[in-house]
Amino acid sequence: MSGIFGYKKRPDNSILAERKNSSFTMSKQLRTGLSSGLLGILLLSIPSARAIAQALTLRQAVQTALTNYGTIRAKAYYVKAAQQNVQLAKSQYLPDVSLAAQQVYGTANSNYGPLAGYKVAPVASSGPVFATQNWNAAFGALYWTNINWDFFQFGKYKELTRAAESMLNQNQSDLDQERFEQSVRVSGAYLQLLAAQKLIISQKKNLDRALAFDTVVTARARSGLNPGVDSSLSHAEVSAARIALTNSIEAEQEYANQLAQQMQVRPPDSNNYTLDSAFVTNVPSSLASPAAQPLNAHPLLKFYEERVAVSNQQARYLRTLAYPTFSLLGVFQDRGTGFDYNYGTNGSAGSNANGYTPNYFKGVGFETANYLVGVGVYWDITSPFRVHHQVAAQNFTTEGLREEYGVVVQELQAQVILAETRIRNALENYREAPVQVKAASDAYIQKETLYKNGLATIVDVTTAAFILNQAETQRDVIDTNVWQALLYKAASTGDFNLFFNEF
Repeated sequence: MSGIFGYKKRPDNSILAERKNSSFTMSKQLRTGLSSGLLGILLLSIPSARAIAQALTLRQAVQTALTNYGTIRAKAYYVKAAQQNVQLAKSQYLPDVSLAAQQVYGTANSNYGPLAGYKVAPVASSGPVFATQNWNAAFGALYWTNINWDFFQFGKYKELTRAAESMLNQNQSDLDQERFEQSVRVSGAYLQLLAAQKLIISQKKNLDRALAFDTVVTARARSGLNPGVDSSLSHAEVSAARIALTNSIEAEQEYANQLAQQMQVRPPDSNNYTLDSAFVTNVPSSLASPAAQPLNAHPLLKFYEERVAVSNQQARYLRTLAYPTFSLLGVFQDRGTGFDYNYGTNGSAGSNANGYTPNYFKGVGFETANYLVGVGVYWDITSPFRVHHQVAAQNFTTEGLREEYGVVVQELQAQVILAETRIRNALENYREAPVQVKAASDAYIQKETLYKNGLATIVDVTTAAFILNQAETQRDVIDTNVWQALLYKAASTGDFNLFFNEF
């Protein structure tokens, strides 16, 4: 499994064949060796927000990303929304208190007979029954207060509150794991850019050597000490070195852009970030240190664990829907009317047909009050059959989430083992890199000296130059690979401070 923490070696071919493709191989090595990562060390395409200073430390890069990154900001709002949902669930314990008032104007005719309101608004016109229709009208009013309190629901509201609290815990763990993953992603992008900048330095050295040697070859060819083809081969090596340098600069610009995306800031226009590179030449002190927390405290595992907890709590809440609800109720009302108490008592519109007044204030005043208190129970006796299937479906969902949790545990356990292997390999390469560079440098000096004295061919010198350039570029990648290995360990164990405290 290759990733941004590993350096992938090239297959063994003839040195001369590698030399012919050296201008493109070095850039490819960087791109291949720093391509993939662990736990979502991804390079996302997100619009930039604002420019930052060009001088940048790793701590500044991480803090900037945690402040600016849109996904983190969004999940922080989700946490706030979940907090409000908890308060909403707790408020379900409160009684329903309704205040209402209405003032109307109309007739008060009545009649005998049944009536049911179906898809129409009922009209409550109470009055005497007259033998003939009349259009006597007055004002009327109704004022009431209604209180309903579900004082016992077999723990329904308590489980609803716990479900809201478990959702809050899930959203908080999701925010924590997003902050953790973004910290790892930014750190990986920072190390990628740092490796690219070191490769530029090595490619500039390679170009300087090629130019210096080209001057010697051209002079010797003009004086007849060497064949003219040597001059052509030397010019080709200079061009190859320039192409390799250009490719390295392009890679640096690409990684700088990706780092800016991770921090959600404006990418640098021309001058790339000046990074803190002093730490790269040292070995991290915490390479052999164990994580400060057990694996089950990994932010990603905590998120998956909370998903299981939410599903379990939702199942508990669903079970309460099968039980009845006991309520206390109370009503107080007052009515006003423009009709007299003895309006139409003779059963006709005779002597008392004028027992009403169209006066507004007389009709909407407070005249007749009533109150009512009681206890009620509501139970849909068919709900247990439906709730049974809801609970069963939720339990199956819980089991599925547990399986996903188990998969993540196994992956992280394997990655912890791999992290230790990568650290060992990175340290071995770190110790070998200076030896390789020293030997390649000595070989190049010897071949160049022999060529100047006519004891070696130009192929010998260019081959030695290629080996030296390869050794220097491998050293640059290996230096950062040690820190990438530590970052890999921090990412797999869930202890980012294992890496972050080195800065």
